[in-house]
Amino acid sequence: MSVIQVEAPGLLTTVQDLGREGFGPMGVSPSGAADSISLRIGNRLVGNAEKEAGLEMTLLGGTFLFPDGAIVALTGSDFGATLDGAPVERWRSIEVNPGKTLSLGPTRSGARCYLCVRGGIAVKLLLGSASTHILSGLGGLDGRPLRKGDVLNIGVLSKEPGNRPFKRATLATQALDSVSPRKVLRVTPGPQCDWFPESSQRLFYASIYRVAEESNRMGLRLEGTPIPAHSRGEMITEGVSLGAIQVPDGGLPIVLFVEQQTTGGYPKIANVISADLPSVGQLRPRDEVRFEKVGWEIAHCLLRETEELLASENLISG
Repeated sequence: MSVIQVEAPGLLTTVQDLGREGFGPMGVSPSGAADSISLRIGNRLVGNAEKEAGLEMTLLGGTFLFPDGAIVALTGSDFGATLDGAPVERWRSIEVNPGKTLSLGPTRSGARCYLCVRGGIAVKLLLGSASTHILSGLGGLDGRPLRKGDVLNIGVLSKEPGNRPFKRATLATQALDSVSPRKVLRVTPGPQCDWFPESSQRLFYASIYRVAEESNRMGLRLEGTPIPAHSRGEMITEGVSLGAIQVPDGGLPIVLFVEQQTTGGYPKIANVISADLPSVGQLRPRDEVRFEKVGWEIAHCLLRETEELLASENLISG
């Protein structure tokens, strides 16, 4: 079995796939790739199923040695990748010859870059997923971010021989704009939106917020204009959804994300639509963002368009 040797882990590099859905009633949030579109496309580029595990790097990339070689693709944000000193383009598959080293530096654009390798990252599955849940120490490689000296096994594609000739694949140019992260996040009304008077809702949608330094995979804390306190008093703790926007005491919103708690007791003014959740995963501390309200039908239509794009035979060329 081929391997990847971690020479430098970067700031926060973890094994992630598309997450473990359906375990919220047990208190287990889905985890998974913060930018699922980038992971899915990366897997398509190297010939994997979309759900295969890859490496998610955050803000600062790592350095990885491929002693046996591999077919890889980098997607998501630009981390200035090089292969033995030569620049590596994103959104295309490349062949890494045995003994070559892939190095990534600090981000030049968004928050996260993905390294996908043909065969996927082979780790023991937990509740059907390879994803690392950092806060609980579950999944991935021993439930933690990568460290220097780690060795990752590369899986073998079940339907393809390991010596299949390399054929370059590239994300179609016309698709690149469609998958680029947004800074205006579209949202639907939250379950407690009627707790907030019209003046508070107008303020929320008119305001520009800045992502706080304390943000992580559990949630993005926002800085800016506080939303005036609602007048409904305390609410009973209830289940919360991915992308829910809570307004705690103090009035500064929090966007719940892939390692969210599964219940919460703060009112939710809105919820980021599914089609825009990957954009949340590319927000960095100090990035500015605002929110745009859309209806349920539009939210469904936008998700359908995204899925049709990802399923299109024209998504990948070469």
